[in-house]
Amino acid sequence: MSLGTTFLGLLEGHPQHGYDLKRSYDERFATKRPLAYGQVYATLSRLLKNGLVEVESVEAGAGPERKRYAVTDAGITDIEQWLTRPESPEPYLQSTLYTKVVLALLTGRPAEHILDVQRTEHLRQMRELTRRKTDGDLAEQLICDHALFHLEADLRWLELTAARLTDLAGEVSP
Repeated sequence: MSLGTTFLGLLEGHPQHGYDLKRSYDERFATKRPLAYGQVYATLSRLLKNGLVEVESVEAGAGPERKRYAVTDAGITDIEQWLTRPESPEPYLQSTLYTKVVLALLTGRPAEHILDVQRTEHLRQMRELTRRKTDGDLAEQLICDHALFHLEADLRWLELTAARLTDLAGEVSP
């Protein structure tokens, strides 16, 4: 997800100060890891330079001037194109876990142990996500469901790989 594109979408509703934009972003998308202010203003600076946002007004205050940013027509076009473009599925054709299993087999280490440890970690994360989902609002539930479905697919892969370890060892051994 592009931070700049997300900012454009948030600004399309109404112009905002950088502080308000950060708060809007953090509330909706970064509940566990808020954005740094430097990241917010660097992104706004890049959007401004690219003509996707403009400074609608500047307000004097006790500290530095507060700029209110508004999305431009070019920014609206950019967000519209991004929203209508399908995301490419992210297949894991070469994963770190697969590499670990193959290297364990090549070096005579117990690949079953790697799969067992990983299964335990996946189950731990699934329990944590299920707890978060139970305690969360609808947005948190949807995010947790997305992660849980991916972890379930990984668990199926772990089981399939464990069932095929003997065959895989025969194929990868020198």
